[in-house]
Amino acid sequence: MYLNKEALRDIINDDSRIVFEDIEPRFLSDNLGRLKGRADVLVFPVSQIEVSRLLKYAHENRIPVTPRGAGTNLVGSTVPEEGGIILDLSWMNRILELDRETFTATVEPGVLLKDFQAFVEGEGFFYPPDPGEKESTLGGNISTNAGGMRAVKYGVTRDYVRGLELVLADGTVLQAGSKNVKDASGLSLKNLIVGSEGTLAVITKCILKLIPKPEVSLSVLIPFESLTVGIRNVLTILQANVNPTAVEFVERKVVSLGEEFMGIKYPRPDAGSYILLTFDGRKEEVETSAARVRELVMEHGAMDFLLLDDKKLSDGIWKVRGALVKAVEAVSEQEPVDIVVPINQSDSFIDYINQLEQDSNMQMVSFGHAGDGNVHLCVVRGNRDEETWHRELKENMKKIYAKAYELGGLTSGEHGIGISKRPYFLHETPKENLMVMNRIKKALDPQGILNNGKSYITGGKEDAETV
Repeated sequence: MYLNKEALRDIINDDSRIVFEDIEPRFLSDNLGRLKGRADVLVFPVSQIEVSRLLKYAHENRIPVTPRGAGTNLVGSTVPEEGGIILDLSWMNRILELDRETFTATVEPGVLLKDFQAFVEGEGFFYPPDPGEKESTLGGNISTNAGGMRAVKYGVTRDYVRGLELVLADGTVLQAGSKNVKDASGLSLKNLIVGSEGTLAVITKCILKLIPKPEVSLSVLIPFESLTVGIRNVLTILQANVNPTAVEFVERKVVSLGEEFMGIKYPRPDAGSYILLTFDGRKEEVETSAARVRELVMEHGAMDFLLLDDKKLSDGIWKVRGALVKAVEAVSEQEPVDIVVPINQSDSFIDYINQLEQDSNMQMVSFGHAGDGNVHLCVVRGNRDEETWHRELKENMKKIYAKAYELGGLTSGEHGIGISKRPYFLHETPKENLMVMNRIKKALDPQGILNNGKSYITGGKEDAETV
């Protein structure tokens, strides 16, 4: 690797956008801040031309490049493990076009999700992907195929990406996809990039699908005696064609942590678990759907059916749900995990987690998206010393991922793989699949400079021991 400072200054030509020394720690990690990388330079490009020239230079000199946006990733995808260049795209943050006739918006990758959603809703449109971290960038959401609570009705980020402007590792610029609704023209390069965690190309422009803004939104809280009964009701709800926007599950023991952290109380504290629903659309459709769900769940074991039509109450309920991870963090260090299983296996998986919690004496806090089987899990350190914590965490995580795969699940539903999940992903994924993924990587990035050593990328001594 050879990095010439003057060559990089010729490309950026702005000292405020290039940092060689004293790089802030936040740029060397992810949102958790536990994994620490190293880098020779941090750069903030503001155009596709600068990105292309930077990558061309890095490719020619075999310099590692770590792309990043807001750094809200939770699995180490933005940690620069091999030094080299941190390519921070957060300054490329313009909304370039709102095309009302094609229901699309064209944006740069550094636009924050919360800003984009506020903008399009102010214009009468709606961008459904809604991952929990609203300070994330749209480029980052695309790179991890971020999901969120509204996925059960609207799908995930992939479903709203119409087109991408991409820069390959050697500086080549590609246009993948377009504003067209349909595309059966060759291989879908666009979909190959979505979820690739910055390992195949750098996104410099995004064409995103929009839909009309729903007229109303209504939330419902349904308490159940147990999670098993609640999950069975979720399947009944989904089969009833009432089209809920979000279907969340949370056990009472988890709600208690959120209540204490937020100072907000859930109704029906005698429940063992809750299902939290949202409906949106036209007013009469929403009301009809809520009434149908009430009828169904009251026939199938619900303890109550609480319409959250009071805004203060509704906001409080959702604030507790949204603060569960922070509530756990306030008590102890924890390992945040997202795993996805078939929706009919959610209760079996949570039952296993609860049993493992008892057997291992390690606290495990679970909640998540009941409508799509995406389970979020906080494995809590407690008072364990560093050595014990890492040893027992590794042992239990192996068991957790093995159980998920036994039930037909997968390593990640929406966080990606990065560094943290990589050993488990490599262990559970068929070698044939990994071989194809790495061949694609080699074709698009022959020097292996883009986010090398992350996710599916194999080849090192450590991988041979892991797979």
